[in-house]
Amino acid sequence: MTFTIYSHPDCEAHVTPPGHPERVDRMPAVLKALEGIEADWVEAPLADDVPLLRAHPADYIAKATTAPADGWTSLDPDTHISATSTPAIRRAAGANVAAVDLVMGGKAKGAFCAMRPPGHHAEKETAMGFCFLANASIAALHAIEAHGAARVAIADFDVHHGNGTQDVFWDDPRVVFASSHQSPLYPGTGMKHETGAGNIHNATIPPMGGTVEFRQVWTDRLLPAIDAHAPDLIIISAGFDAHTRDPLANLNVTDEDFAWITEKLCDLADKHAQGRVVSTLEGGYDLSGLATGAAAHVEVLAERCA
Repeated sequence: MTFTIYSHPDCEAHVTPPGHPERVDRMPAVLKALEGIEADWVEAPLADDVPLLRAHPADYIAKATTAPADGWTSLDPDTHISATSTPAIRRAAGANVAAVDLVMGGKAKGAFCAMRPPGHHAEKETAMGFCFLANASIAALHAIEAHGAARVAIADFDVHHGNGTQDVFWDDPRVVFASSHQSPLYPGTGMKHETGAGNIHNATIPPMGGTVEFRQVWTDRLLPAIDAHAPDLIIISAGFDAHTRDPLANLNVTDEDFAWITEKLCDLADKHAQGRVVSTLEGGYDLSGLATGAAAHVEVLAERCA
């Protein structure tokens, strides 16, 4: 089976206001870093409403995907939709749906969605933190509802807590959500006591934490939680803003750490899920750190999922 990378030029048509950290330049930086990785490259399809409705109500989907004629519509102080954003938003979700179809259908063991905008801050009815649709959550629910997966795990190592993913699965024990993130930091959620139906596992890392703290919370708490869930599929919210170079946070995670956590998640996928992994790009706002972090992550995925 072949490892697959989903991308699409429409991701560069989602234009944010000048000076915005979630900018068009992120996409070329990632794609260039992945050029030498052996994979099938597939253009991401547009998601229709069917998979989106599993995570969001119809009126919210309309709001989150309706673009202005020109300029920007601001859905929150950080989240802006431009005239050409709608295809990017729908393709970011569509890549995740297609990746689940591919992996759950046995046509590949793993896939990476090299897409923007990100998704893990999008709550059921709220766009925030640069995110419109809950891409990883949509993928997990598609695996359950369309492919019969009994249990799914979402592993999130973005530096910011995935409050949107937590919101979608707060009372849904079919999905374990395991997140490491800096605290205090935006969005101010993700404390240890936030446990949902016993399926939410949050591990905070203090500012200036790095390799030791990152690996410790995954080894001691988050990886065991995923292991105990015995998922049929592992989805990764792969943010690279915990990188030591990133300007929006204060952690000192390295490329080697991103490779390490990817290996550990692939070990659990091999143990429980026939190796099935779908990873989707979240944050990362220093272009160099984003590029090298994503390459470290995807190189491991490509090797383990080939």
